[in-house]
Amino acid sequence: MRSRSSPTTCPAPWRSTGCRSTTRPIRRPRAGTRVRIPSAEDVKGHYVVREALEVQAAMRFAGVATASERAEVQKLAVRVDLLSIQLDRPLYQTVHQKLHARIAQCARCPALLDAIEKTHALASIWFCVMRQPQPEDSVTRHQELAEAVCSGDPQKAAEAVRHHLAVAMERTMSVLQPYFKLRKATGQTFYRSDRKLRQGPLDLAQLH
Repeated sequence: MRSRSSPTTCPAPWRSTGCRSTTRPIRRPRAGTRVRIPSAEDVKGHYVVREALEVQAAMRFAGVATASERAEVQKLAVRVDLLSIQLDRPLYQTVHQKLHARIAQCARCPALLDAIEKTHALASIWFCVMRQPQPEDSVTRHQELAEAVCSGDPQKAAEAVRHHLAVAMERTMSVLQPYFKLRKATGQTFYRSDRKLRQGPLDLAQLH
């Protein structure tokens, strides 16, 4: 078991004896809620910030996480991959967010955890329209990420996070292409009311 008094410990005070989960559940906006449509630059910028934050979290995790914390992250990764091939996308996204937050929690830097949770909350609306799983999707990608992060090698963990987020950005950009077009055609906001969306120029049912 690695000591929690490691020199890499975050200078911010750690007020807990463990890495208690504070992940907030993803809430789907109510029908009629006015939601800003992201631009392609918004999405790219989001992933630039996520990479900066989550690479740091993974490297710190690799150095300070205990054996039980590593086992927990690997178990969470298995659950995320199992959910990724099912149709319950809100549940998938909630557990997916929990996995990434758990890595940050066990990096033992509350400020880093707070920043990562905020970036995930910003993107939670986008995930509500993510496509259903496709046959070409990897069914072990989160387990591969967890294996690298739990390896104890900070550089290996960092590289795995960069690759993981590059794939995620590519998929997000692909699925949001119709919304980028909608943004140009109608402005920066739209109503999530299913009736209003179905009356629009896109067959949005294909994106859910």
